[in-house]
Amino acid sequence: MHSCPRQAKTGIPTSVRIRVALLAVLVAAGCGPAAEPVELRLAHILDATHPVHQGMAYMGHRLAELSGQTLQVKIYPSGQLGNERESLELLQLGTLDMAKTASSVIENFVPAMGVYSLPYLFEDADHLWRVLQGEVGREILLQGEPYRIRGLCYYDAGFRSFYIHDRKVETPDDLAGLKIRVMRSNLSIQTINMLGANATPMAYGELYTALQQGVVDGAENNPPNFYGSKHFEQARYYTLDEHAAPPDVLLIGTHTWNKLSEQQKSWLNQAVEESMDYQRQLWKEATAAALEAVQQAGVTVIRPDKRPFQEAVMPLYSSLEGSYLGQWAERIRGLQLSGAE
Repeated sequence: MHSCPRQAKTGIPTSVRIRVALLAVLVAAGCGPAAEPVELRLAHILDATHPVHQGMAYMGHRLAELSGQTLQVKIYPSGQLGNERESLELLQLGTLDMAKTASSVIENFVPAMGVYSLPYLFEDADHLWRVLQGEVGREILLQGEPYRIRGLCYYDAGFRSFYIHDRKVETPDDLAGLKIRVMRSNLSIQTINMLGANATPMAYGELYTALQQGVVDGAENNPPNFYGSKHFEQARYYTLDEHAAPPDVLLIGTHTWNKLSEQQKSWLNQAVEESMDYQRQLWKEATAAALEAVQQAGVTVIRPDKRPFQEAVMPLYSSLEGSYLGQWAERIRGLQLSGAE
C-alpha cells in the first residue's frame, strides 16, 4: 500500500486529487505476480511527434532491452495526467513515477533550477551543454531531492526567441509597449519587462487565440515549438535574439527511485544517457526544418545584434550578486570564459 505525505500548509488541490484517483486505478490495473515487469509511469504535456517525446520513447525502449523486459516505461503524453505543475505534485505524492517538465516550471519547487531562466546566460549551444552535462548541471539535477523529486537528465529545448504579430524587432526599443506572452516564471517576467515589453503570463494552450484576437502582440519560444504550434500563422516576424535556454528535465520521484535496486538504477541511468544523445540529434534536425518551414510560409526571420539586448538586462545580474541564484549564475558564466568544466 502506498502512503502519501501530507501537503504542507494547504490541502491537495481538487485537480490533483482527481489525477491521484486515476493513477490509483492504473496502479491497481497493473498489479500482478511479482515476476511481472516493473512499469514506470511517465507523464508530460508534449504530443507524440515532439523530439522530446521521441527521446523519452527511445529511453523506454532501451530500458526494456537492458533489463530484459523486466523494467518498462509507460508514457502518458499530451497532458493526459495534467499540466507540468500537477505532474510535479504527483511525483511528490509518490503517485506518479516520472515526469518531463520545463526547468522554468521546476524552479517554483527547486530554486536552483531558476538559474536556467536567466537571460543571455549561455554564450552558445556549446556553452549550454558544457554546463548541463558537467558538474554544475549534475549538481542542479539533485537539488530537488529534499523536495522528493530527482533529476535524471536534461533534454534539448533550444533557445527561446521573440515572435511578433506584425512588427519587426531588431533592438530592445522595438519591444517597447508590446504585450508578450511568457511562461509563469518570475525571472522570465522580469526579463521581458526589462527589455521594454509588457510580460503577460498565459497558458500555452490559449496563445494561438490570443495572438489571433490581439490579446497579446507576440510571444517567445524555440523554432520547433513556434512551427509546431502554428503560431507562425499569426506571428509574421521571428527575431532570433536567443534570450534564454531553459532545458526540459526528466525527473523521477524519490519514492520510486528509492525502491529501485542498484542494478535497476544502473539500467535506467544508461538508458537515460543514451536517450539524451538521440534526442539532441532529433532536436537539431527539427530546429533546421522548422526555420525553413516558417520562412517558406512567409515569416520574416531576423538575426539581430544581441549586444543591446544583453546590455538591457545587465541590472538583473547586478541585483543577484551574492545571492543563492547569483552564485549559480557566476559558476555558469565562469565556464563561458574558461571553456572547461
